[in-house]
Amino acid sequence: MQLFERNVEVDRLLSTLDDACPLEEALQNQCTVAWYLRQRDNAHANQLAQCVRQALAAQHAIPSPAAQRLEARLSLIDAETAWLMSDLERALQMAQTALQVFKILQDSIGCSDTQGILTSIHSSAGNLSLRDECLAAAVHSAQQSGDAQRLDFLEATQARYATLRDVHLSHALWGARFSEGEEPVHPCAATSVHSYFATRDYNSGNFAGALQHFDRAFAAAMASGQVVTAVVVAVNTGSAYGVLNDHEAALEWLQRGLDLARPNGWAITLGPCLRQMGEILRVMGRLDAAQSLLDEAMQVYTPLRHSRNFSSVLSGLGDLAQTRGDYQRALALFREQVERAQHMAQTDQAIEGHIGIASALLQLGDVAEAEREVQAALQLAQNQGAAVLEVSCLRLMARIDTSHGKRALALERLEQALVAARQIDGYLIPGDLLFLLAEEYSQQGRHAEAYRMAVQASEARERVSSQEASNRATAMQVRLDTERSHAQTEHHRRQAEAEARRAELLQQSSDTLERLGTIGQEITSQLDKENVFAAIERHVHGLLDTTSFSIYMMDADGQGLTSVYDIEEGVRLPSDRVHISDTQSYSVRCVRERRELLVDFADMVTKPNYVPGTLATMSALFAPLAITDRVLGVMTIQSTRAHAYAENERLIFRTLCAYTAIALDNAVAYSHLRDAKNQLVVQEKLAALGSLVAGVAHELNTPIGNSLLTASTLQENTAVLEAAAAGGTMRRSALADYIASTQEGLELVIRGLHSAGELVQSFKQVAVDRATEQRRSFDLLRTSQEVVATLQRGVQRAGHKLTMDMEPDILLDSYPGPYGQVLTNLINNALLHAFEGRQGGTMHLHAQRLRPSQVEIRFTDDGVGIAPENLSRVFDPFFTTKLGKGGSGLGMSISYNIVTSLFGGEMAVSSVLGQGSCFTLRLPLEAPLNTVDTLHAPELER
Repeated sequence: MQLFERNVEVDRLLSTLDDACPLEEALQNQCTVAWYLRQRDNAHANQLAQCVRQALAAQHAIPSPAAQRLEARLSLIDAETAWLMSDLERALQMAQTALQVFKILQDSIGCSDTQGILTSIHSSAGNLSLRDECLAAAVHSAQQSGDAQRLDFLEATQARYATLRDVHLSHALWGARFSEGEEPVHPCAATSVHSYFATRDYNSGNFAGALQHFDRAFAAAMASGQVVTAVVVAVNTGSAYGVLNDHEAALEWLQRGLDLARPNGWAITLGPCLRQMGEILRVMGRLDAAQSLLDEAMQVYTPLRHSRNFSSVLSGLGDLAQTRGDYQRALALFREQVERAQHMAQTDQAIEGHIGIASALLQLGDVAEAEREVQAALQLAQNQGAAVLEVSCLRLMARIDTSHGKRALALERLEQALVAARQIDGYLIPGDLLFLLAEEYSQQGRHAEAYRMAVQASEARERVSSQEASNRATAMQVRLDTERSHAQTEHHRRQAEAEARRAELLQQSSDTLERLGTIGQEITSQLDKENVFAAIERHVHGLLDTTSFSIYMMDADGQGLTSVYDIEEGVRLPSDRVHISDTQSYSVRCVRERRELLVDFADMVTKPNYVPGTLATMSALFAPLAITDRVLGVMTIQSTRAHAYAENERLIFRTLCAYTAIALDNAVAYSHLRDAKNQLVVQEKLAALGSLVAGVAHELNTPIGNSLLTASTLQENTAVLEAAAAGGTMRRSALADYIASTQEGLELVIRGLHSAGELVQSFKQVAVDRATEQRRSFDLLRTSQEVVATLQRGVQRAGHKLTMDMEPDILLDSYPGPYGQVLTNLINNALLHAFEGRQGGTMHLHAQRLRPSQVEIRFTDDGVGIAPENLSRVFDPFFTTKLGKGGSGLGMSISYNIVTSLFGGEMAVSSVLGQGSCFTLRLPLEAPLNTVDTLHAPELER
């Protein structure tokens, strides 16, 4: 059970309440819905709660833990209802009853929710120390339960309360906990998080940011049934617009809050709307209307005299008393506000109260006391970072200085206020501040600056005092009076019902369009015909009344239509074909006329002849599957219900046909592309095989030819020696020459055959016979170090340097032997090619994780680089620029085959002439299994 739930889920649960299910499950469902409706529809919530309570009472057995949990949750609903009705004593009693049961059951979720309601109760009662204790307990229980959503909601509430005390300290404590780029997914938590961000920005003077977060908090609250929070956010948004002198926007938001608050009549929601509206009307000069609203707000808040909102009403009444010239009443109201704000640690309200006291004292002639009050307010505002209140303090101090005759100091205060005001993002500088500056500049003879300020002041005053805002306030007052005196009429009820039906139709249309868009993405992403057929058939049944579904495709010769997918009642029917000249076929007619056909057989006098064994169709819809001017085929749906397809159904079917045509055209194109690709692959393989065989023949020709020539020479020398021995003419010197030449020849033969044998062995490795490789888990860094250690001496002897930079603890389930061969080939290749004609070359081996399942290995050198025309041939078999100088042209080909075929990875090379080369390997941490059959490199016959 969530703290608050999305509206769509609540509607779904409501629709299932009448479904048949076991009694225990039914009671749980009713209790859950009642919990979610506690603010959405409190009366309905209490009705459901009462039904559950009666059903539990009818079970005379000893209550089970499940029943006790339900009873406690019902008490919690009663507690919140009492709180909404401002019956704080009953609310506290019911919440404590629920808390005792939840503690006994060790239900952390229940304890957290109960402590959360106790937090609201103590906040309304003005007992902020208990409020904070209960909120901390709610957080602790949420942590124990592991409920991240509740934890976000509650901790963001803690952060918001901290911001009301000290915005700087709050940001230091909570700034790292909540990031503006990581909004909670569920609207319940999002409401609380955005409320914290908005309060932080509001108290910091960043009203543009505050309004953005207020808007998101309101949307999230409305989406999750948090009616109280939605009203409070609407009021705060109106307050922010009011500070920015956009009274029209302020009144629009207050109207939203009032529309939510009026039907319920809860003090905690209705009071803030009335107070803020009264403040806006006071600013606009509608003093009688403002007095009426604020007096009503005071009456509404009578049960909540210790709440923050009651203190706000005192502030509004104090401002109104000052506007009317009743400074003694204003002084009393502001002093009461400061006392309450200090008691509740509400710094922003304390600042406003001190400013109000100072203003009243100044009017009453007590200048010294007024100066002390405003100094206290300024100090608090600067500590709090409340920029707007700081501007107000500086302006009031300028008035006090002027009353003392300190015109220069007054001008300095006004200039400070102007600087502070300009630093507030989105703040409209009041015209009277600019007029005061103009007047002070004029008094000091600075006429150019006085003129400039007077012009700016006139422009600002025109913006603030627009007639549209005044008209909006008047219209709102009229609506407010009407709502007080008249009940809802029958006309309004019918109008509301019609609007609800229209909204439902609009919502259904919107949902359908959104769903069709998702379906279109799914269908057109398929590249296989059968997948397209299955996807469209599934969605057709989900959206339309369909007993039969068929797709006919145009034959290649254009002379007929053949059914490629025909389903009736879930059974696939045999394929059939109709000739394009068939005059009785609706499918042929659909193609011929290239238009949609709707057939209602119920309206026909002569009934059609149905195919034996099939259902009797009463409605049928046919549409061509067309791409521009090409017709691919026909799609049809049929129903046993008469008049099954109205305009809305036809629109849906038309859209599905368009998606199907695109998907089938894509599938055909992909099939052709795949066939062409396979043919190219075969051709490339044959070409590569021919090149490989030619290379082998060429490379083997030299050592075998040399060996053959040497053997022939040895054979001739042996014949000469044999003849001399038989004739008795053989001399010692001739025998010695024969032995020497024979030894030299044998060395040549052995060397040549050895070279041929190595070449054959290297060629066999091109195929990478993985059946003989030993697969195991190995550490990449350690294995690389072992391979490098065996080659390091040769690298140093050649006058070069090899360094390594690898992340530790990278484990591979692969083949360490072939990996070592690849690394050895890379190093030897660099020694042979990269540093020709010089010493002091540097090679570097680097490895890092790319993803949790992949590692990247880079081998770089600062050698001569690879020519651009050779770069694409580096991995070709027998390609080398050192032919006859120690290069066989097989090292990189073997390495590439190992990496791509055995390891299932990628290998690439990049190079810039004169700057060196880089070989990049991307290997999976787990090599693929059963890869022997995927090798394509040929192997020599044995």
